[in-house]
Amino acid sequence: MTSSHSFALSCLPTGLTVFERGWLSSNNILINGKNNSCLIDTGYGSHQDQTLQLVHASLQDKNLDVIVNTHLHSDHCGGNAILQKHYPQAKTYIPQAYAQAVSTWDENLLSFASTGQLCYPFRFDEVLTPGQEILLGDCGWQVHGAPGHDPDSVILFEPVSRCLISADALWQHGFGVVFPELVNMPAFELVGKTIDLIEKLDPIVVIPGHGTIFTDISEAIDRARERLKVFQQHPIKHTKHAAKVLLKFKLMELKQISIQDFMDWAVQTQLIQIIVKQEADSIATSQMVQGFLAQLADAKVIKMDDHFIYDL
Repeated sequence: MTSSHSFALSCLPTGLTVFERGWLSSNNILINGKNNSCLIDTGYGSHQDQTLQLVHASLQDKNLDVIVNTHLHSDHCGGNAILQKHYPQAKTYIPQAYAQAVSTWDENLLSFASTGQLCYPFRFDEVLTPGQEILLGDCGWQVHGAPGHDPDSVILFEPVSRCLISADALWQHGFGVVFPELVNMPAFELVGKTIDLIEKLDPIVVIPGHGTIFTDISEAIDRARERLKVFQQHPIKHTKHAAKVLLKFKLMELKQISIQDFMDWAVQTQLIQIIVKQEADSIATSQMVQGFLAQLADAKVIKMDDHFIYDL
């Protein structure tokens, strides 16, 4: 299990608690109000039992009424299935653009197949549309489109407390991998527009998808813009970063694996193949992946011997 930390700050809306999760899971935001109780983003599938335990311990005998996903990357919706099983009355809200893919459970459209990541099937009941307001706990939260990291992601803003749930659009030190760019869909400009939107909303506290709650909003925006500028000027840096993130993510899930089995996984994973072809079409996947793994080992985030790879 991953470690988690619970935060309830005075500047946050009443009844809101953040479970700060370590990778692989996104942070979970629980809002426990008189009108309803809601969980925003549910972590990764292999951590689903811990997600359920965190929610159950916080709500005790109260029901969970609403599940909201800011977007449907595996680390943000992997606990949906177990929560729906234990709280069958809970309504699940997803961004509108995902509705058809979830209805038919198309793992290619949902990115789980292309990234080689885990997500247990779940249902949805309602959709989120940019421009609408949704009652979560006792407050109305604005839904804003936040394309870039994912074309269909949303962020949530509560204008009274000026609290922003930013998902992977803005972290204290950057933002999530810009996945559309990896498949030749220009999205760096959209990242910039989403950062501009966040600046216009003028939050005083941000709950990111990963990492701790922060209030140094202007500084975080400046850091994000600088990071974006580097990626725009040197797209290959973003591609290499994305490759390492995908490889590290899988190793964190598996803990240890033989080099051969890991290479077999990489060869079968569509997004890894796409990155390899962008890097150098003539180089075999195994050779390219070994190079990335060597860099991760040099950074001391994984360990390798002659036969196995270990996550650290």
